[in-house]
Amino acid sequence: MSVLTAGSPYIDINGKYELLDLMAKRKEENFFSPENAKRPRQEELDDFDKDGDEDECTVSFTNGTSTLTAAEVGIIESIQLRNFMCHSMLGPFKFGSNVNFVVGNNGSGKSAVLTALIVGLGGKAIATNRGSSLKGFVKDGQNSADISITLRNRGDDAYRANVYGDSIIVQQHISMDGSRSYKLKSETGAVVSTRKEELIGILDHFNIQVDNPVSVLTQEMSKQFLQSKNEGDKYKFFMKATQLEQMKEDYSYIMETKERTKEQINQGEEGSGSVDGEKNFEMIWADVMWDMEGDDENGSQICGAENRLTELKRQCLEKEERFQSIAGLSTMKTNLEYLKHEMAWAVVNEIEKQLNAIRDNIKIGEDRAARLERKTEEQQVRLNEAEKKYKDIQDKLEKISQETHARAPECMALKADVTSKKKAYNEAEVLFKRSLNEYKALKKDDEQLCKRIEELRKSADQSLEPERLERQKKICWLKERVKVLYDQESSVNQEIEQFQQAIEKDKEEHTRIKEEELDVKHTLNYNQKQLKELKDSKTDRLKRFGPHVPALLEAIDDAYGQGHFTYKPIGPLGACIHLRDPELALAIESCLKGLLQAYCCHNHADERVLQALMKKFYLPGTSRPQIIVSEFRNEVYDVRHRAAYHPEFPTVLTALEIDNAVVANSLIDMRGIETVLLIKNNSVARAVMQSQKPPRNCKEAFTADGDQVFERRYYSSEYTRPKFLSKDVDSEISDLENEVENKKAQILNLQHHLSALEKDMKRNEEFLRRCELHYKELKMKIRKSISEIRELENIEEHQSVDIATLEDEAQENKIKMKMVEKNMEQQKENMEHLESLKIEAENKYDAIKQKINQLSELADPLKDELNLADSEVDNQKRGKRHYEDKQKEHLDTLNKKKRELDMKEKELEEKMSQARQICPERIEVKKSASILDKEINRLRQKIQAEHASHGDREEIMRQYQEARETYLDLDNKVRTLKRFIKLLEEIMTHRFKTYQQFRRCLTLRCKLYFDNLLSQRAYCGKMNFDHKNETLSISVQPGEGNKAAFNDMRALSGGERSFSTVCFILSLWSIAESPFRCLDEFDVYMDMVNRRIAMDMILKMADSQRFRHSLPSSKLIRILRMSDPERGQTTLPFRPVSQEEEEDRS
Repeated sequence: MSVLTAGSPYIDINGKYELLDLMAKRKEENFFSPENAKRPRQEELDDFDKDGDEDECTVSFTNGTSTLTAAEVGIIESIQLRNFMCHSMLGPFKFGSNVNFVVGNNGSGKSAVLTALIVGLGGKAIATNRGSSLKGFVKDGQNSADISITLRNRGDDAYRANVYGDSIIVQQHISMDGSRSYKLKSETGAVVSTRKEELIGILDHFNIQVDNPVSVLTQEMSKQFLQSKNEGDKYKFFMKATQLEQMKEDYSYIMETKERTKEQINQGEEGSGSVDGEKNFEMIWADVMWDMEGDDENGSQICGAENRLTELKRQCLEKEERFQSIAGLSTMKTNLEYLKHEMAWAVVNEIEKQLNAIRDNIKIGEDRAARLERKTEEQQVRLNEAEKKYKDIQDKLEKISQETHARAPECMALKADVTSKKKAYNEAEVLFKRSLNEYKALKKDDEQLCKRIEELRKSADQSLEPERLERQKKICWLKERVKVLYDQESSVNQEIEQFQQAIEKDKEEHTRIKEEELDVKHTLNYNQKQLKELKDSKTDRLKRFGPHVPALLEAIDDAYGQGHFTYKPIGPLGACIHLRDPELALAIESCLKGLLQAYCCHNHADERVLQALMKKFYLPGTSRPQIIVSEFRNEVYDVRHRAAYHPEFPTVLTALEIDNAVVANSLIDMRGIETVLLIKNNSVARAVMQSQKPPRNCKEAFTADGDQVFERRYYSSEYTRPKFLSKDVDSEISDLENEVENKKAQILNLQHHLSALEKDMKRNEEFLRRCELHYKELKMKIRKSISEIRELENIEEHQSVDIATLEDEAQENKIKMKMVEKNMEQQKENMEHLESLKIEAENKYDAIKQKINQLSELADPLKDELNLADSEVDNQKRGKRHYEDKQKEHLDTLNKKKRELDMKEKELEEKMSQARQICPERIEVKKSASILDKEINRLRQKIQAEHASHGDREEIMRQYQEARETYLDLDNKVRTLKRFIKLLEEIMTHRFKTYQQFRRCLTLRCKLYFDNLLSQRAYCGKMNFDHKNETLSISVQPGEGNKAAFNDMRALSGGERSFSTVCFILSLWSIAESPFRCLDEFDVYMDMVNRRIAMDMILKMADSQRFRHSLPSSKLIRILRMSDPERGQTTLPFRPVSQEEEEDRS
C-alpha cells in the first residue's frame, strides 16, 4: 500500500536557520497541544543545555487536535506519466490536500508514481532503488519519457506568485541517452524557466527533500528500514530526517572553506580554489556580507588576495598614466616640434664638432707627417752613414786581401828557399858530425894504441898468453852472442811495435764504431719517436707538434670559456698554415723552425695565463713552445712594398695558405717571411743569391733540402725530412719504418764488428804481453853478456904483441886524424856559411809571414765589423722602410681626412640650410643628436600609442575611473572579508553551541512523541541517543505499563516491530518539516490490528493539520484505486471522484 500525506509545518527553533536559508519558515502547531504553542525562547534552550544529558530531560504535553489550516504551498496537486517504466500512460490524476491512499495489485503502477515523483523533482535515479541511470526509466521501444507534476503555490509563502500563480507545473523530459530537460510552467501553462537551478530554488523554498527518507520512504527503503537492526543506521536515519546531518556537513564545509579562504588570503594565491571559496561564501553568507553577483573573475580577484590587489593597483596606475598622457597629448606634440627644432640644430652642432675634430686631426696629422718626414730623412742619413761605414770597412778588407794575395808568392818562394837552405845546412851538419865522430874515434884509437904500446913495453911476462887467448876467444863468442841477441831484440821490438800499432788501430776503430753506434742509436730513437708522433698524428694531427698539444688546447678552450683570456690564444702556428707546394715542406720548416710550435697571445696578461697552463703539461727543465705577444688584428699587413720578388721563385709568405691574419702577421714580424725566397735547386739558389746581386728586398733563401743561402754564406740543413708540414703521412711512416729497420740492422752489424774487434784486441794484447816478456828476457841476456865481456876485457894480461906494428898503426892513425881534422875544419866553415844563409832565409820568411799574419789579424776584426755594418745597414734599411711605410700610410690617411673634411663642409652647408627651413633662428642645444633622436622616437611612439590604443579622452577617463573603482572596491572587499572571517569564527563558535542545543531539543521531542504514540496501544518505549558514537537504540515494552520488561526491538514480533517503527517515523514527522510525505508499503509486516492502529495514527496526524473548525472525517481521505494494467493498455482507468462520492464512501 502506498500512502501520500500532506506534511506538517516545520517547527523553527528561535529562527536560528534564517541566515542559512536552509528551510523556509512556516507556522507550526504541535498536534498534541490543545492550544497554539509558542516557539521556545532562548532561555528555554539554555535550560536544556544546563541539563547536560538530554536523555534525562522531561517535557510534559497534553494530547489534542490542531486547528491549523491545510498546507497552501508545496503539496502535490496532480501527477501524469507517459512512457515511464513499463507504463505508456499514467494519469493525469489529482491528490487531495490531506491523506491520499493509492491502492492496487502488484504491477499496477503504485511504485511507479512514487518513483516518478522522486525523478520528476530532480532526484537521482539511484535514490529510487529502481535503477542506476535515467535511461532505464524510458519504456522499452520508446525514445523518451515525460513526467508532469503540479505543485500548489498559494498564500504568503508562495514562490514568485506574480510569475507562477497558484500552481507550479514541473515537466521533465527523459531521453534514451539518459539526459533530461526541465520546463517550469506557470498556472496558465506558460514556460517560465528551463534551468535546473530554478527547480532547485523552488524545492529549497518549499523545503521539498525527495532524497530524505522521512519525506519519501520508498518500497526498498521501507523494507530495509523495517528489517534493519543496526543502531548506527537508525541514528543516521534520525540525523538525515531532522536535517541535522546536513547542518553538520554545512558547518564543517563552512569552517573548511573559511580556513582555505584564509590561507589563500595569507598566501596571495589565485586559482579555481579561490573562485570556489567565494562561491561557497556567497551561497552561505550572501545575505550577511556582500552581494557577489559579479563575474567569477572579479570574485577570484577578491580571494586572490594581495598579489591580485597589486596587479590591479598596477593596472590602475597604468590607466592613470594613460589618462595623464592623453591629457598632455597636445603638450607632447608641442614638445615634439621643439625637439625637432633642437634636433635640426643639434645635427648642425655635431657636424661642426666633427669638422673641428677633423681639422684638429688634420693639423695633428700634418705635424706628424712633418715629423715622419724628418725621421725618414734622419733615417736616410743614418743609412748613408751605415752604408759608407760598410763600404770603408769593405775597402779596407779588400785592400788587406789584395795585399795578402800579393805577398803570397813571395812567401811561398821564401818558404822554399828556407827549406832548401835548411836541407843544405842539415846535410853539412851531418857531414861535420860524421867527421867529428870519425875524428873522435881515431883519437880514441890513438889513445888506446899508445896505451897498448906502453903496456906491451912494460909487460915482460909472456906466460899468460894462453889464458889471454882463451879470454879473447870467449870475448869474441860473447860479442857474437850479443850481436845475435841484438838482432833478436830488434825483431822482437818490431813485433811489439806491430802489435801495439794493431791494438791502437783496433782501439781507434772500436772508438769510431762505438761513436757510430751511438749516433745510429740516437738517430733510431729520434726516428722511432718521430714514427710514433706520425702514427698518432693520423688520428690527431695536433700530436705532430707535441704529445701534450691536444690536452693543452683543451685546457685553453676551458680557460677561454671561463673568461680567463681576453682573446683565445692561437697555436701552434704550424697547425694554422698549409703548403701550396708539398715539395717545399722541408725548406719552410728549416726557415720557421721553432715558430711552428709557437702560440700567439693578444697581451701579456693572456701570456701569463698561457704560461701557467703550460706549466701543467711541460716539466721543469724541458723546452716549452715560444709565446708571441702581439695585438690581434683582423687584417694581414700590407707588405707589397717591402716583400722580395722573383718571377720564378715564391717567398715563404706566398708559398703558404694562411687563413688567420694573426698567424700571418706574427710570422711576418718574427721571421720576415715576405723577404725569404724558396728555391728548390741548390746550385740555382747559389747562382741567384751569390753569383749576382740578390733580388730586391731578399735577405736569404732556402732550398728544397733545407739549406740556407745568404749573399756571401751557405749553411747546410741538419734535417733530411719535414717533421710538421708533410701531408703524405703514410709515405713518411713507411719511409721511417724502413729507415728504423735499416738502423736496427746497422746497429746489429756494428755490434758484430765491435765484438770481432774486441776479440782481435784481446788476442793482440796477449801476443804483445808475450813479446814484451821475451823482449825483457833478451835485454837481460844482453846486459849479462856485455857485463861478462867487460869483465874479461878488464883482466890484466900480458900480451906479447909486436910493438913496432902497433907503433906503425899509431902513426897511420895520427895521419888519418890530421886529414880528418883538416876536412872537419872545412866542413865546419861550410856549415857555418850555410847556417848563416839559412838564418837569413828564415828571417826573411818569418818577416813576410809575420806581415801576412798581421794582415790576417787586421782582417778578422774587420770581418766582424763588416758583419756588424751589414746588419746595421739592414736595420737602417728596415727602419727607413718602416718610416716610409708609416709616412705613406699616414699621408693616405691625411688625404682621406682632407677629403672627408670637404664632404663634411658640404654636408654642413646642406644641414644648415635644412635647419633654417625647420627653424630660421639658430637655437642653443645642449643635448646630443642621438639623445634627441631617442627622445623624438620615444615621444612619437608615445603619441602613436596614445592615438592607437587609448582613443578619445572620455573613454580613457572612463577606463581610469573604472579601474580605480575596481581596485578600491576589491581592496575594501578583501579587508572586509578578513574582518568577516574573524567575525565568522565567532559566529560559528556560537552556532555550533546552538546546533548542539538544537540537537538536544530535537532528541527530547522525538523521545516524547515516540513515547506518546506507543502509549496509544499501552506500550512503553525508550530511545537512547549516543551522539558521540552516533548510535540510536530503541527499546519497547508491549503490554500493561510497567508490568512487562523493556525489550530490544529485535525481540519483538514482526507486527510489534512494524508498529514501533511507524511510531518512530511519526515521531520524526512531528519534528521534521516537509510539505508532503510519502510511504510505500509501510504496513508490509503488520497484522490487521497494528495496521488499523497505524493508519489511525496517520489520520490523526493529518487531522491535526486541518482547520480549527471540525470537518467530516471523509474530507481528510482520498483513495485512488488502480486497476491491473491490461496488455497494450496505454491509460489507467482512473475516474474522477467528486467530493460527494468521497463523502458517501466515508
